[in-house]
Amino acid sequence: MKSLNWGFLGTSFISSEMASAIAKEGRSQIIAAAGRNEERLMAFTQQHQIEKSYTDFDALINDSDVDIVYIALPNHLHHIYVEKAAKAGKAILCEKSLAVSLEQTKVVEKALAENPVFFAEGLMYLHHPVINKLLELLKQGVIGNIKQVNASYCAAISEFVNSQGGGAIYNLGCYPASIAYRCIEAVTPHSVSDYALQAIGRKGTDGNICETSASLNFDDSVQVQLHCAEDYGTKSSLQILGEKGYLVFDSNPWLPQEQNSFHYAEYEGQETVVNVEAEGDAFYYQVLQVIDAVEQNKFSLAHPQATLADSIKIMDWLVKWQKHALAH
Repeated sequence: MKSLNWGFLGTSFISSEMASAIAKEGRSQIIAAAGRNEERLMAFTQQHQIEKSYTDFDALINDSDVDIVYIALPNHLHHIYVEKAAKAGKAILCEKSLAVSLEQTKVVEKALAENPVFFAEGLMYLHHPVINKLLELLKQGVIGNIKQVNASYCAAISEFVNSQGGGAIYNLGCYPASIAYRCIEAVTPHSVSDYALQAIGRKGTDGNICETSASLNFDDSVQVQLHCAEDYGTKSSLQILGEKGYLVFDSNPWLPQEQNSFHYAEYEGQETVVNVEAEGDAFYYQVLQVIDAVEQNKFSLAHPQATLADSIKIMDWLVKWQKHALAH
């Protein structure tokens, strides 16, 4: 079987993480990269030994040697290049968040409906074995029926983000939102599309939401508390409360590595620590499973990774979260 070739749109920090993961996974290679800044582009291609460089994104997309287009551009540009890559018949891995509006999300949905190609949103942590273990235990009922999910992600990235990228909700909030989404979708009988939402937010110097909290209520039975901030700290937290007990992550659920851990217990009971060892980080497993899917001529990933339908529903959460945060 022919080894698959990647073309990278964007040369940011996350592109370097992906490049390292592709090298570690070993069954594919990056043959082209595109960027607007020629100095950064040259440094990136030299660092990762990439043969071709482009300052024209369309030229990379239309390079006949490129099989998979990795879109690591600012959030507000994702829909544009998903559409172009789909029309060119390329497999696509697009960084989170899928878009920054429902209108942009519809562009992606339409492009992929009209041009069936492999597509995945880069919620890389959903590929890691620690998430499989989390969902396995929740399905076994070790804490009983889920009553509340509390998830927060703070990272001081505001000086690095694009002001048109939508702010903290799309840069960081997508992680707490997507894990809550996955837990509710996989473990409870409640519809992920039927919920009440309230939110508050604080604006940063660029006019975007830089810190915000949201509360979601599902059938007056399950509550979700989400929080993110992009102008202070490096801190993650995930706590799931059930009728019988609780489950708390000790390691970062959104940047899982080779060593990961969480613990659970029945209320007033003895805690059980779960250590999940892995062959690599979340980016490594994302590459592994994308290559598997593309080689098998699939158009989507398998649960618990995000399908296009999942990404669209998560975007509905994020857009409503932003709307309420801006209003309060």
